[in-house]
Amino acid sequence: MPLDLYYVPGSAPCRSVLLTAKALNLNLNLKLIDLHHGDHLKPEYLKLNPQHTVPTLVDDGLAIWESRTIMCYLVNKYGKGSSLYPEEPRARALVDQRLYFDIGTMYARFADYFYPQVFGGAPADKDKLAKIEDALQLLNTFLEGQKFVAGPNLTLADLTLVASVSSFEASDVDFKKYANVKRWYETMKTTAPGYQEANEKGLDAFKALVSSMKK
Repeated sequence: MPLDLYYVPGSAPCRSVLLTAKALNLNLNLKLIDLHHGDHLKPEYLKLNPQHTVPTLVDDGLAIWESRTIMCYLVNKYGKGSSLYPEEPRARALVDQRLYFDIGTMYARFADYFYPQVFGGAPADKDKLAKIEDALQLLNTFLEGQKFVAGPNLTLADLTLVASVSSFEASDVDFKKYANVKRWYETMKTTAPGYQEANEKGLDAFKALVSSMKK
């Protein structure tokens, strides 16, 4: 059975799932969702995902949403023994912590700061920007003395965080002033399997969307 992924190319959560599929050498049947035209609110999509979010994965009749859940599911089912999501409890706990850090802190703070500006015309909020700077400093600390965010090996934590952090390129947030973050970001471009296709293309789409909304 094919793995159907309902997605938006520019979405960081969608890009993190694409990166995971590349790392596992999985082929996805990509199904584009046009949010502008309300594809996510159509009855057939709501039947799959009542929360009408992207991405949504359908595997043999099972619909799963929330990108980090999808990422873990793909490794658990199709990548047994993969270091992307280690089975050893201590190592997995660290990866989980970084995954939750992304959804609850890094990506959440970026969305709270940037999306009201792009989609609502709100002015930049310096207090919200300060919270992003705090999150980046935490990531910089996580990376001190190690190659990847959860240890010596590439994991799902790196894939979700690089999708989020790369999105900052469309904003005024200068994440490259954090030395460890900058080093890690450049490393990810060359070590994450299929990075160009899975993340860069979508990032370009996100930048184009932001540019069009600012006109």
